[in-house]
Amino acid sequence: MGRTYAEITPELTTWIESQPLFLVATAPLAPDGSINCSPKGLDTLRILNPQALIYLDLTGSGIETIAHLQENGRIVVMFCAFVGSPKIVRIHGRGRVYFPDSPEFAAWVGLFPDLPGKRSVIHIQADRISDSCGYGVPLMEFKNDRSNLQAWAEKKGEEGLVIYRQQKNRQSIDGMPGLPPIG
Repeated sequence: MGRTYAEITPELTTWIESQPLFLVATAPLAPDGSINCSPKGLDTLRILNPQALIYLDLTGSGIETIAHLQENGRIVVMFCAFVGSPKIVRIHGRGRVYFPDSPEFAAWVGLFPDLPGKRSVIHIQADRISDSCGYGVPLMEFKNDRSNLQAWAEKKGEEGLVIYRQQKNRQSIDGMPGLPPIG
């Protein structure tokens, strides 16, 4: 049923890029720390090469992924086929966070549409790439992306987003460091 790949093949790249949703999961080192799983959508993922991918991280209510990556770097990205043949692909790896003041962010942000609320770019170096059957994943029809997050960010404006991030994204739910303070 399941296979392990040495790299993100061209066929996997095509399949991954056709998925409208992906999930990222991280966990802190503390055994009683909160495990996190976050859904991601919009046009926010790019395969850089057969061993690496990036995604554009947009401002949201939590900061768990960033906090966990800064602590230990462990991450898994999962893609599920909701149409067509059943399939799940997982990419386990090491993630790094690049904030807007870094050269890496500046180099990669242009690969994405100009979405409001850009908070960071997450870079993932793949350690393990695998697929599994996906037989238990339901068939669902994709209608379109939601515009709520973009509308919310646009309404807040850049200054409002800075204030929001300082209030809501400074630390994780477990008190781990999230976004750095301004100034």
